[in-house]
Amino acid sequence: MNASDIMTKTVISGRPDTTVGQAVELMSQHHISAIPVLDDKKRIVGIVSEGDLMPRVEGEKGQSRSWWLSLFSVSQANAKGFVLKHGQYLRDIMTTQVITVSPDTPVGKIARLLEKRHIKRVPVIDDGELVGIVSRANLLQAIAAQPVVHIRADADLDEKRDIVLGALAKVPGLNPVHLNVIVADNRVDVWGIVNSKDEEDAARVALEAIDGIGEVSINLGRVPGYAWGI
Repeated sequence: MNASDIMTKTVISGRPDTTVGQAVELMSQHHISAIPVLDDKKRIVGIVSEGDLMPRVEGEKGQSRSWWLSLFSVSQANAKGFVLKHGQYLRDIMTTQVITVSPDTPVGKIARLLEKRHIKRVPVIDDGELVGIVSRANLLQAIAAQPVVHIRADADLDEKRDIVLGALAKVPGLNPVHLNVIVADNRVDVWGIVNSKDEEDAARVALEAIDGIGEVSINLGRVPGYAWGI
């Protein structure tokens, strides 16, 4: 599953000369927490999020000083902070170093990117043009939409057994060769050995994800030396 499969394709955006007030109204109206900023060629030049607007509502820290005293402590950082807090247009407050992905970026890579960069969404760019945006909400929807393995009601015992073995083969560290799967009517019995309780739990989870499997009995022992989790 890639970015193109889960991204929001109708993206609410602004322009560098969009006012902050207009941007806030757009975010409120469409229930979004950020808007990308596009130039005349619809290429992304920045993004404005709720975090960029927070300095405007936090208020001044400490007591204000006389204007003439501030003349002796003006710095570049203070000037930049002034622009971020009082700028009237998105060009003044937008984040210009925008992290983007392509439509074929795998969903797992996007999740790791959001976690590593501590961001909540990432624009999707195709040939330089904004085509969508992937947020944490999109990732959650992708998780909820993950396909479940189904066993047909008319499936024979061999087909059921193959599906069960296929599910168990996906468990890290678990070797289906060490397992004996017995399928009879509406019941599945799994016998064998595993290295740890974690592998046993993983086998159980893998089988619980199969729809229509019926009653399942898991009987897995430990490899000698792992009985106590060592």
